[in-house]
Amino acid sequence: MATQFITETKRTHSCGALRGSDIGKEVVLFGWVQNRRDHGTLIFIDLRDRDGLTQIVFDPDLGKEAHERAQKLRSEWVLGIRGKVRARGQQMSKKEGKVISATNDKLATGEVEVEVYEMEIFNESETPPFEISEHVKAGEELRFQHRYLDLRRPQLQQSIIKRSKMNAIVRSYMVENGFLELETPFMGKYTPGGARNFLVPSRLNPGKFYALAESPQLYKQLFMVAGFERYFQIVKCFRDEDLRLDRQPEFTQIDVEMSFVTQDDVFTIIEGLIKKLWKGVLDIDVPTPFRRLDFYESMAKYGNDKPDLRFGLEHVELTEVIKRLGPDAGVPMITEAVEQKGIVKAMVIPAQYPLSRKETDDLEVFVQGMGSKGLGRAKISETGEWTQAPLFKNAKPELRAEILKATGAKSGDLILFQFGKESLVHTVMANLRVHIAKKLKLIPEFGSGGVWNFLWVVDPPLFEFDEETNQWAAAHHAFTRPHDECVQYLETDPGKVKCYRYDVVLNGFEIGGGSIRLHKPDVQAKVFKALGIGDVEAREKFGFLLDALKFGAPPHGGLALGMDRLAMLLTNAESLRDVIPFPKTQKGTDLMTGAPGDVDEKQLRDLYVKTTAQPK
Repeated sequence: MATQFITETKRTHSCGALRGSDIGKEVVLFGWVQNRRDHGTLIFIDLRDRDGLTQIVFDPDLGKEAHERAQKLRSEWVLGIRGKVRARGQQMSKKEGKVISATNDKLATGEVEVEVYEMEIFNESETPPFEISEHVKAGEELRFQHRYLDLRRPQLQQSIIKRSKMNAIVRSYMVENGFLELETPFMGKYTPGGARNFLVPSRLNPGKFYALAESPQLYKQLFMVAGFERYFQIVKCFRDEDLRLDRQPEFTQIDVEMSFVTQDDVFTIIEGLIKKLWKGVLDIDVPTPFRRLDFYESMAKYGNDKPDLRFGLEHVELTEVIKRLGPDAGVPMITEAVEQKGIVKAMVIPAQYPLSRKETDDLEVFVQGMGSKGLGRAKISETGEWTQAPLFKNAKPELRAEILKATGAKSGDLILFQFGKESLVHTVMANLRVHIAKKLKLIPEFGSGGVWNFLWVVDPPLFEFDEETNQWAAAHHAFTRPHDECVQYLETDPGKVKCYRYDVVLNGFEIGGGSIRLHKPDVQAKVFKALGIGDVEAREKFGFLLDALKFGAPPHGGLALGMDRLAMLLTNAESLRDVIPFPKTQKGTDLMTGAPGDVDEKQLRDLYVKTTAQPK
């Protein structure tokens, strides 16, 4: 009687499970044909499922009917087989008279193979538009059109499987630490600040719109007001932003909020979670506590608040040197930049990493691509002279001596300079630092290189000055608690106000951020006043939260970790798209389903919406 696969005869092992200890066992495997090899009378198939590969063998002496049917098998056909496990290398080719199978040390199942007695073809497959392997040469666009096939590739499958494991670890750890998994609405009211929201028209409320939540921020604070004390959620968030390699319009974060805590309490919980993730996924022990780096020190040394500390190449601020020397510096362009409230920064490329003149010129092209006017430079010769330094040809000896003292530059070193508007100088020098590190192979093009450098960036300013509107704006959001000693400056000098906001950073990526929240209405009113938000405007924008804070809000704070980014780093993936099952392109489109798509006029009328877009 023929085997009734699935209905009666169930799978006994996955295709990655068999080992030498299984030799002699009868097994049932299900999977896809990875490839087919015909050696005389013997046909070999690598059968694949999400767990791995097993070599199966069709021998006419063991299963004539199965062997005959195996001759037509092709890649990606779906099979069920019943057979017996044996050691690889036992069978001789009847055509060639020699061993044609041997142990494969590259496979977990490489000691064994399965001699097939019976087989059922569950489904045939057309020839795939690209090879299902790690050596796929097809472009991303073609693979996105057939993402269900792309997801069969073992490396991509393992990344998604690791992400599933991450979800389980997060839930287990948070529950063990007294957190409740609570849900928040996806559709809410638009509130200003942060990224642009996606809007959803309401059919039942003509002319009104929901906003897709870019974060559960306000809702999770309301959970604290409601007395739940410890909340977490693995939640989808939405932002209508321009996309790049590490950004998607819909993304997932691990959202956390806690009552009756200090900043240190939040850090302890999050460090414990990260430690658990790295141990559970990679079996790596992450040392805690993480280093803490002051925001202003981070900006001065690295140009941003998410520095990669796997390498040196720190920036050196020279602004005070130029101020002290004034016109006596002998470099009018730099002096003028400082007089116009700009800054001056330098970075030293050690002599052990020599760059050719062309390579240095290429660096100038790189910075110009970010809006810089050029790249100042100076090569220090063996005699201490400055060569390749047209900007400093009239520099006074005092200036050169001060720069050498500040930077520590020595014979053979190359000094690179940027000066001008503070924000631009920081950005250019931050990106230049990472660009050079990759060029010099100090860090890999992507991935960790086996080094995991975690840190907290702390104590940033609560406000930043918006030159376009000529007023102060919240650097993060208006509900971040200022340092107690800085409250006095809210009404007199907002630029001096530091706050309890923090980012957790790994290898140059911000993997999470949050803050201790404002829970006192009187201080909240002062923050709004500093932002130029009056009582009427505050009530219009944040009324429901302000009302809630009046009814005994506890001190609270929290953080959101980027789940996609954590998965990308844990799997050494090149981009977020490699750890999201069905990602969007850089234009926010889904090439597989055709989203976003057109809708008919009736649907638009039902929503009281009319499009002004011209047909293409």
